[in-house]
Amino acid sequence: MNLKPLGDRVVIKKLEAEERTKSGIVLPSSAKEQPQMAEVVAIGDDITKDDKKKDQIKVSDKVIFSQYAGTEVKIEDEEYTILKLNDILAVVE
Repeated sequence: MNLKPLGDRVVIKKLEAEERTKSGIVLPSSAKEQPQMAEVVAIGDDITKDDKKKDQIKVSDKVIFSQYAGTEVKIEDEEYTILKLNDILAVVE
C-alpha cells in the first residue's frame, strides 16, 4: 500500500473496538462503538516540512481523533481514514 496524503492531512488506521463490556457482556459488531483511537500510517508534506508541526506527530503514533472527522477509504481490503491534522485531539504515549 502506498497512500500519501496531501497537504496537512494524515492517514490513520483505526484500532479495533472492544468486543466485551467491563461486566463481560459480548457485543455484536453492530452494537460496538466506533473506536476513536488509531495508529498514524502516513503524514502529508505540509506537516513534515513545518518545523512546529513535524514534532507533534509521527508515523506509528497512537492518536485520539474527533468522532466524525475524516474520510474513510478502503484500499486492498484495509480500511483507512484520511483527516486533517486539526482533527487529531491527542497523542497517546
